[in-house]
Amino acid sequence: MATLCRPAVAVPEHVITQEQTLALARKMHAGHPQRDLVLRLIENTGVLTRHLVQPLDVTLDHPGFETRNHVYEAEAKRRVPDVVRRALAHADVEPGDIDLIVYVSCTGFMMPSLTAWLINTMGFRSDTRQLPIAQLGCAAGGAAINRAHDFITAYPGSNVLIVSCEFCSLLYQPTDIGVGSLLSNGLFGDALSAAVVRGEGGVGMRIERNGSHLVPDTENWISYAVRETGFHFQLDKRVPGTMEMLAPALKTLVAQHSWEVGELDFYIVHAGGPRILDDLCHFLDLGPEMFRFSRATLTERGNIASSVVFDALARLFDEGGMDDGARGLIAGFGPGITAEIGVGRWNAGPGIERELSALTAQL
Repeated sequence: MATLCRPAVAVPEHVITQEQTLALARKMHAGHPQRDLVLRLIENTGVLTRHLVQPLDVTLDHPGFETRNHVYEAEAKRRVPDVVRRALAHADVEPGDIDLIVYVSCTGFMMPSLTAWLINTMGFRSDTRQLPIAQLGCAAGGAAINRAHDFITAYPGSNVLIVSCEFCSLLYQPTDIGVGSLLSNGLFGDALSAAVVRGEGGVGMRIERNGSHLVPDTENWISYAVRETGFHFQLDKRVPGTMEMLAPALKTLVAQHSWEVGELDFYIVHAGGPRILDDLCHFLDLGPEMFRFSRATLTERGNIASSVVFDALARLFDEGGMDDGARGLIAGFGPGITAEIGVGRWNAGPGIERELSALTAQL
Protein backbone atom coordinates (compact mmCIF):
# COMPACT_ATOMS: atom_id res chain seq x y z
CA MET A 1 0.00 0.00 0.00
CA ALA A 2 1.34 3.45 -0.94
CA THR A 3 -0.45 6.37 0.71
CA LEU A 4 0.31 9.88 -0.50
CA CYS A 5 0.09 11.96 2.67
CA ARG A 6 -0.68 15.63 3.16
CA PRO A 7 1.78 17.84 1.25
CA ALA A 8 3.57 20.85 2.67
CA VAL A 9 3.66 23.84 0.31
CA ALA A 10 5.50 27.16 0.41
CA VAL A 11 5.60 30.17 -1.87
CA PRO A 12 8.17 33.01 -1.86
CA GLU A 13 7.27 36.35 -0.32
CA HIS A 14 7.45 38.52 -3.44
CA VAL A 15 4.08 38.84 -5.21
CA ILE A 16 3.13 40.07 -8.69
CA THR A 17 -0.50 40.63 -9.61
CA GLN A 18 -2.15 40.26 -12.99
CA GLU A 19 -2.56 44.04 -13.14
CA GLN A 20 1.17 44.51 -12.67
CA THR A 21 1.92 41.87 -15.29
CA LEU A 22 -0.35 43.55 -17.85
CA ALA A 23 1.11 46.98 -17.10
CA LEU A 24 4.63 45.62 -17.61
CA ALA A 25 3.65 43.98 -20.90
CA ARG A 26 2.11 47.22 -22.17
CA LYS A 27 5.21 49.22 -21.22
CA MET A 28 7.96 46.80 -22.22
CA HIS A 29 6.37 45.63 -25.49
CA ALA A 30 4.54 48.76 -26.62
CA GLY A 31 5.62 48.27 -30.22
CA HIS A 32 5.06 44.53 -30.39
CA PRO A 33 2.83 43.71 -33.39
CA GLN A 34 0.85 41.17 -31.34
CA ARG A 35 0.80 43.03 -28.06
CA ASP A 36 -2.98 43.18 -27.81
CA LEU A 37 -3.21 39.43 -28.41
CA VAL A 38 -0.66 38.79 -25.67
CA LEU A 39 -2.59 41.01 -23.25
CA ARG A 40 -5.81 39.11 -23.94
CA LEU A 41 -4.08 35.76 -23.49
CA ILE A 42 -2.61 36.82 -20.14
CA GLU A 43 -6.00 38.08 -18.96
CA ASN A 44 -7.64 34.83 -20.03
CA THR A 45 -5.26 32.72 -17.91
CA GLY A 46 -7.23 33.71 -14.84
CA VAL A 47 -3.94 33.98 -12.91
CA LEU A 48 -4.51 36.82 -10.45
CA THR A 49 -1.36 36.51 -8.33
CA ARG A 50 2.00 34.79 -8.53
CA HIS A 51 4.94 34.52 -6.16
CA LEU A 52 8.55 35.26 -7.11
CA VAL A 53 11.72 34.11 -5.43
CA GLN A 54 13.32 37.54 -6.01
CA PRO A 55 11.90 41.08 -6.07
CA LEU A 56 10.34 42.05 -9.39
CA ASP A 57 13.10 44.46 -10.44
CA VAL A 58 15.73 41.79 -9.79
CA THR A 59 13.66 39.18 -11.64
CA LEU A 60 13.50 41.38 -14.75
CA ASP A 61 17.28 41.78 -14.78
CA HIS A 62 19.39 39.05 -16.40
CA PRO A 63 22.80 38.75 -14.70
CA GLY A 64 23.70 35.60 -16.66
CA PHE A 65 23.03 31.88 -16.39
CA GLU A 66 25.78 31.23 -13.84
CA THR A 67 24.49 33.86 -11.41
CA ARG A 68 20.92 32.69 -11.81
CA ASN A 69 21.88 29.10 -11.11
CA HIS A 70 23.70 30.22 -7.97
CA VAL A 71 20.46 31.90 -6.89
CA TYR A 72 18.56 28.68 -7.60
CA GLU A 73 20.90 26.61 -5.44
CA ALA A 74 21.05 29.11 -2.58
CA GLU A 75 17.28 29.63 -2.47
CA ALA A 76 16.58 25.90 -2.72
CA LYS A 77 18.85 25.21 0.25
CA ARG A 78 17.28 28.07 2.19
CA ARG A 79 13.65 27.16 1.55
CA VAL A 80 13.39 23.40 1.00
CA PRO A 81 14.16 22.24 4.57
CA ASP A 82 11.00 23.89 5.94
CA VAL A 83 8.64 22.08 3.56
CA VAL A 84 10.49 18.82 4.16
CA ARG A 85 10.10 19.11 7.95
CA ARG A 86 6.40 19.93 7.62
CA ALA A 87 5.77 17.08 5.16
CA LEU A 88 7.47 14.61 7.50
CA ALA A 89 5.32 15.89 10.38
CA HIS A 90 2.15 15.59 8.30
CA ALA A 91 3.01 11.94 7.62
CA ASP A 92 4.12 11.28 11.21
CA VAL A 93 7.55 10.00 10.16
CA GLU A 94 11.15 10.97 10.91
CA PRO A 95 14.05 11.47 8.47
CA GLY A 96 15.39 8.05 9.46
CA ASP A 97 12.16 6.43 8.26
CA ILE A 98 12.67 7.58 4.67
CA ASP A 99 14.08 5.03 2.21
CA LEU A 100 14.00 7.07 -1.01
CA ILE A 101 14.06 10.80 -1.78
CA VAL A 102 12.65 11.89 -5.15
CA TYR A 103 13.64 15.45 -6.05
CA VAL A 104 11.88 17.12 -8.97
CA SER A 105 12.73 20.45 -10.55
CA CYS A 106 13.12 21.86 -14.05
CA THR A 107 14.18 25.42 -13.20
CA GLY A 108 17.79 25.01 -12.09
CA PHE A 109 20.61 22.49 -12.07
CA MET A 110 22.73 20.93 -9.34
CA MET A 111 25.10 17.97 -9.34
CA PRO A 112 25.14 16.29 -6.92
CA SER A 113 21.40 16.75 -6.69
CA LEU A 114 19.84 18.52 -3.72
CA THR A 115 19.05 15.00 -2.46
CA ALA A 116 22.70 14.58 -1.39
CA TRP A 117 22.62 17.88 0.50
CA LEU A 118 19.37 16.92 2.23
CA ILE A 119 20.80 13.58 3.34
CA ASN A 120 23.93 15.26 4.70
CA THR A 121 22.15 18.08 6.53
CA MET A 122 18.73 16.84 7.67
CA GLY A 123 19.35 13.52 9.36
CA PHE A 124 18.40 11.11 6.60
CA ARG A 125 20.19 7.76 6.57
CA SER A 126 23.31 7.47 4.44
CA ASP A 127 21.76 4.50 2.61
CA THR A 128 18.72 6.54 1.55
CA ARG A 129 18.22 6.10 -2.18
CA GLN A 130 18.17 9.17 -4.42
CA LEU A 131 16.09 9.83 -7.53
CA PRO A 132 16.42 13.31 -9.10
CA ILE A 133 13.98 14.01 -11.95
CA ALA A 134 14.94 17.06 -14.00
CA GLN A 135 13.50 16.83 -17.51
CA LEU A 136 9.80 16.03 -17.17
CA GLY A 137 8.78 19.61 -16.46
CA CYS A 138 5.25 20.00 -15.13
CA ALA A 139 4.61 16.25 -15.43
CA ALA A 140 7.32 15.51 -12.87
CA GLY A 141 4.99 15.87 -9.89
CA GLY A 142 2.86 13.02 -11.19
CA ALA A 143 5.95 11.04 -12.18
CA ALA A 144 7.40 11.38 -8.67
CA ILE A 145 4.21 10.00 -7.14
CA ASN A 146 4.19 7.11 -9.60
CA ARG A 147 7.85 6.24 -9.00
CA ALA A 148 7.17 6.31 -5.25
CA HIS A 149 4.30 3.88 -5.82
CA ASP A 150 6.58 1.64 -7.89
CA PHE A 151 9.28 1.71 -5.20
CA ILE A 152 6.87 0.81 -2.41
CA THR A 153 5.42 -1.98 -4.55
CA ALA A 154 8.94 -3.36 -4.95
CA TYR A 155 9.88 -2.73 -1.31
CA PRO A 156 6.70 -3.10 0.79
CA GLY A 157 6.60 -1.04 3.94
CA SER A 158 9.16 1.50 2.76
CA ASN A 159 8.63 5.29 2.78
CA VAL A 160 9.37 7.86 0.08
CA LEU A 161 9.87 11.60 0.40
CA ILE A 162 9.02 13.71 -2.65
CA VAL A 163 10.42 17.24 -2.93
CA SER A 164 9.47 19.71 -5.67
CA CYS A 165 11.34 23.01 -6.07
CA GLU A 166 10.31 25.27 -8.94
CA PHE A 167 11.64 28.81 -9.39
CA CYS A 168 10.11 29.48 -12.79
CA SER A 169 10.90 33.20 -12.57
CA LEU A 170 14.62 32.39 -12.90
CA LEU A 171 13.85 31.35 -16.48
CA TYR A 172 12.71 34.84 -17.54
CA GLN A 173 14.47 35.79 -20.78
CA PRO A 174 14.06 39.47 -21.78
CA THR A 175 15.06 38.78 -25.40
CA ASP A 176 12.33 36.14 -25.93
CA ILE A 177 9.38 38.09 -27.33
CA GLY A 178 7.39 35.41 -29.16
CA VAL A 179 3.74 35.15 -28.20
CA GLY A 180 4.31 31.86 -26.32
CA SER A 181 7.18 33.35 -24.31
CA LEU A 182 5.27 36.50 -23.42
CA LEU A 183 2.27 34.44 -22.37
CA SER A 184 4.54 32.32 -20.17
CA ASN A 185 5.77 35.50 -18.49
CA GLY A 186 2.23 36.01 -17.22
CA LEU A 187 1.48 32.39 -16.37
CA PHE A 188 4.27 30.76 -14.37
CA GLY A 189 5.01 31.23 -10.68
CA ASP A 190 7.43 29.97 -8.03
CA ALA A 191 6.69 27.42 -5.31
CA LEU A 192 8.12 24.56 -3.28
CA SER A 193 6.39 21.48 -1.95
CA ALA A 194 7.08 18.16 -0.29
CA ALA A 195 5.04 15.08 0.50
CA VAL A 196 5.64 11.64 1.98
CA VAL A 197 4.33 8.44 0.43
CA ARG A 198 4.04 5.89 3.20
CA GLY A 199 4.19 2.16 2.61
CA GLU A 200 2.16 1.46 5.73
CA GLY A 201 -0.33 3.69 7.52
CA GLY A 202 -0.85 7.35 6.78
CA VAL A 203 -3.81 9.46 5.74
CA GLY A 204 -4.33 10.56 2.16
CA MET A 205 -4.62 9.08 -1.31
CA ARG A 206 -3.75 5.39 -1.48
CA ILE A 207 -2.25 4.90 -4.96
CA GLU A 208 -3.42 1.59 -6.42
CA ARG A 209 -2.43 1.87 -10.09
CA ASN A 210 -0.27 4.21 -12.14
CA GLY A 211 0.51 4.73 -15.79
CA SER A 212 2.18 7.02 -18.30
CA HIS A 213 1.16 8.15 -21.75
CA LEU A 214 3.16 10.05 -24.37
CA VAL A 215 1.44 11.66 -27.35
CA PRO A 216 3.51 10.69 -30.41
CA ASP A 217 5.42 13.35 -32.32
CA THR A 218 4.81 16.18 -29.87
CA GLU A 219 8.24 16.36 -28.24
CA ASN A 220 8.85 19.88 -29.61
CA TRP A 221 5.62 21.34 -28.27
CA ILE A 222 7.05 22.07 -24.79
CA SER A 223 10.82 22.34 -24.64
CA TYR A 224 13.91 24.22 -23.53
CA ALA A 225 16.47 25.72 -25.80
CA VAL A 226 19.69 25.63 -23.75
CA ARG A 227 21.85 28.63 -24.62
CA GLU A 228 24.61 30.72 -23.04
CA THR A 229 21.94 32.76 -21.28
CA GLY A 230 20.29 29.69 -19.78
CA PHE A 231 17.05 27.84 -20.36
CA HIS A 232 14.73 29.38 -22.94
CA PHE A 233 11.21 28.01 -22.53
CA GLN A 234 9.46 27.18 -25.81
CA LEU A 235 5.70 26.71 -25.94
CA ASP A 236 3.86 25.64 -29.09
CA LYS A 237 0.47 27.22 -29.73
CA ARG A 238 -1.06 23.73 -29.97
CA VAL A 239 -0.31 22.88 -26.32
CA PRO A 240 -3.60 24.21 -24.84
CA GLY A 241 -5.49 21.69 -26.99
CA THR A 242 -3.63 18.59 -25.80
CA MET A 243 -6.37 17.40 -23.45
CA GLU A 244 -8.28 16.05 -26.44
CA MET A 245 -5.33 13.68 -26.91
CA LEU A 246 -4.65 12.97 -23.23
CA ALA A 247 -8.21 12.57 -21.91
CA PRO A 248 -8.50 9.11 -23.55
CA ALA A 249 -5.36 8.02 -21.65
CA LEU A 250 -7.01 9.02 -18.38
CA LYS A 251 -10.12 7.06 -19.33
CA THR A 252 -8.06 4.01 -20.29
CA LEU A 253 -6.09 3.83 -17.05
CA VAL A 254 -9.22 4.25 -14.94
CA ALA A 255 -11.00 1.57 -17.00
CA GLN A 256 -8.08 -0.81 -16.42
CA HIS A 257 -8.91 -0.40 -12.74
CA SER A 258 -12.55 -1.35 -13.50
CA TRP A 259 -13.77 2.18 -12.75
CA GLU A 260 -15.44 4.87 -14.88
CA VAL A 261 -13.52 8.12 -15.14
CA GLY A 262 -16.67 10.23 -14.85
CA GLU A 263 -17.75 8.55 -11.63
CA LEU A 264 -14.76 9.30 -9.40
CA ASP A 265 -15.06 11.35 -6.24
CA PHE A 266 -12.04 13.66 -6.64
CA TYR A 267 -9.57 14.78 -9.29
CA ILE A 268 -6.16 16.37 -8.69
CA VAL A 269 -4.64 17.43 -12.02
CA HIS A 270 -1.95 19.74 -13.31
CA ALA A 271 -3.32 23.20 -14.08
CA GLY A 272 -1.18 24.38 -16.97
CA GLY A 273 -3.83 26.88 -18.00
CA PRO A 274 -7.59 27.38 -17.87
CA ARG A 275 -8.26 25.64 -21.17
CA ILE A 276 -6.72 22.41 -19.89
CA LEU A 277 -9.24 22.33 -17.06
CA ASP A 278 -12.13 23.42 -19.29
CA ASP A 279 -11.30 20.74 -21.86
CA LEU A 280 -11.04 18.04 -19.20
CA CYS A 281 -14.54 18.98 -18.06
CA HIS A 282 -15.71 18.59 -21.65
CA PHE A 283 -13.90 15.39 -22.64
CA LEU A 284 -14.49 13.64 -19.30
CA ASP A 285 -18.04 14.98 -18.96
CA LEU A 286 -17.41 16.52 -15.54
CA GLY A 287 -18.69 19.64 -13.83
CA PRO A 288 -16.20 22.49 -13.28
CA GLU A 289 -16.37 22.05 -9.49
CA MET A 290 -14.49 18.75 -9.84
CA PHE A 291 -11.32 20.71 -10.69
CA ARG A 292 -11.80 23.47 -8.13
CA PHE A 293 -8.56 22.68 -6.29
CA SER A 294 -6.43 22.85 -9.44
CA ARG A 295 -8.21 26.00 -10.59
CA ALA A 296 -7.61 27.68 -7.22
CA THR A 297 -3.89 26.90 -7.53
CA LEU A 298 -3.82 28.44 -11.00
CA THR A 299 -5.70 31.56 -9.89
CA GLU A 300 -3.68 32.25 -6.75
CA ARG A 301 -0.22 30.98 -7.70
CA GLY A 302 -0.11 30.49 -11.46
CA ASN A 303 1.39 27.47 -13.13
CA ILE A 304 3.91 26.30 -10.53
CA ALA A 305 5.12 23.39 -12.67
CA SER A 306 5.66 20.11 -10.80
CA SER A 307 4.31 21.60 -7.56
CA VAL A 308 0.78 22.12 -8.94
CA VAL A 309 -0.50 18.65 -8.05
CA PHE A 310 0.84 18.94 -4.49
CA ASP A 311 -0.63 22.40 -3.99
CA ALA A 312 -4.01 21.22 -5.30
CA LEU A 313 -3.88 18.11 -3.09
CA ALA A 314 -3.05 20.28 -0.07
CA ARG A 315 -6.21 22.29 -0.80
CA LEU A 316 -8.26 19.09 -0.74
CA PHE A 317 -6.79 18.36 2.70
CA ASP A 318 -7.59 21.92 3.81
CA GLU A 319 -11.22 21.29 2.84
CA GLY A 320 -11.31 18.26 5.13
CA GLY A 321 -10.15 15.47 2.84
CA MET A 322 -12.49 12.77 1.56
CA ASP A 323 -14.54 9.96 3.05
CA ASP A 324 -12.67 6.73 3.55
CA GLY A 325 -12.67 4.73 0.32
CA ALA A 326 -13.50 7.68 -1.96
CA ARG A 327 -12.09 7.06 -5.43
CA GLY A 328 -9.84 9.56 -7.15
CA LEU A 329 -7.31 10.40 -9.84
CA ILE A 330 -4.11 12.43 -9.79
CA ALA A 331 -2.29 13.45 -12.98
CA GLY A 332 0.57 15.64 -14.15
CA PHE A 333 1.00 16.84 -17.73
CA GLY A 334 4.20 18.08 -19.32
CA PRO A 335 6.82 17.85 -22.05
CA GLY A 336 6.65 14.93 -24.36
CA ILE A 337 3.65 15.58 -24.45
CA THR A 338 3.45 13.31 -21.39
CA ALA A 339 0.78 12.42 -18.84
CA GLU A 340 1.69 10.73 -15.55
CA ILE A 341 -1.46 9.31 -13.98
CA GLY A 342 -2.32 7.58 -10.72
CA VAL A 343 -5.64 6.28 -9.40
CA GLY A 344 -6.64 5.07 -5.97
CA ARG A 345 -8.83 5.43 -2.91
CA TRP A 346 -8.80 7.87 -0.03
CA ASN A 347 -7.34 6.36 3.11
CA ALA A 348 -8.77 8.14 6.15
CA GLY A 349 -6.53 6.16 8.50
CA PRO A 350 -7.30 4.06 11.58
CA GLY A 351 -8.79 7.05 13.38
CA ILE A 352 -11.87 7.00 11.17
CA GLU A 353 -12.59 3.42 12.16
CA ARG A 354 -12.47 4.32 15.87
CA GLU A 355 -14.77 7.30 15.30
CA LEU A 356 -17.28 5.17 13.40
CA SER A 357 -17.20 2.50 16.13
CA ALA A 358 -17.78 5.12 18.82
CA LEU A 359 -20.68 6.61 16.84
CA THR A 360 -22.23 3.19 16.34
CA ALA A 361 -21.95 2.43 20.07
CA GLN A 362 -23.72 5.69 20.90
CA LEU A 363 -26.57 4.82 18.57
